[in-house]
Amino acid sequence: MAILDDAGSIRLFVFLGILVTLLVLETIWPRRAHARDNLNRLGTNALLTIVNGFVMKLAAAFTVPIAAVAAAWYVEKQGWGLFNLLSLDPTLETVLSLILLDLAIYGQHVAAHYVPLLWQFHKVHHSDVEFDVTTALRFHPIEIFISMLWKIVLVFLLGPSVFAVILFEMILNGCAMFNHSNLKLPFWMDKIIRLFIATPDMHRIHHSIIPRELNSNYAFSISLWDRLFGTYTWQPERGHTDMKIGLEKHQDSKPTGFLWSLLFPFR
Repeated sequence: MAILDDAGSIRLFVFLGILVTLLVLETIWPRRAHARDNLNRLGTNALLTIVNGFVMKLAAAFTVPIAAVAAAWYVEKQGWGLFNLLSLDPTLETVLSLILLDLAIYGQHVAAHYVPLLWQFHKVHHSDVEFDVTTALRFHPIEIFISMLWKIVLVFLLGPSVFAVILFEMILNGCAMFNHSNLKLPFWMDKIIRLFIATPDMHRIHHSIIPRELNSNYAFSISLWDRLFGTYTWQPERGHTDMKIGLEKHQDSKPTGFLWSLLFPFR
């Protein structure tokens, strides 16, 4: 399936472009100063990213293609899913696909905080002791696998086009890296942008050690969901420069270790 190879190449190119750009920008205009074992944590976040990529490639090699794009191609060929039954205008279908898929990812994120088994793996993401663009890549491989299965289920139910799924994946990844970045935006700009998508100042609150703040601002892309479902927090209690990031019981250098992070869900 050449389309899958092309999609992978396009996504990789966009991913690397956004990642490098944000790494440069957050270095020039940082919101917070990093103070704790930053070299180790950067290495750990990078290793988790590599392992996650390897796990997904391995799953694809020994099972059906475990990818939302592959699922979209298959579903489209079979004529399954809501949108394949409705035969909507392609532009309208793409817009609705992006909105519904993003809503489903918001729901998955909320579930990851309230379902104990899911939280066991999601807390690896929250254990990061600092907050920058690499935090967006810090996920346990099992959570990445679960997330991909959830996306495949959504694709089978909704039947979005291959184009819509590729576009959604790129938007989701791009927005996640943006709102996890340590980039300092002017207050007026942040206020405008967060009307539409989650900003770094908005999502940073979600990584606070304070439970009320930790369980708010779940949106990765469309910020409306937090306002609509009552999970929105405007500003952190202690301010952005003084707030503590991570998990309250792990405010030390342990989360910066790779093996510690990989084994954390099983401790």
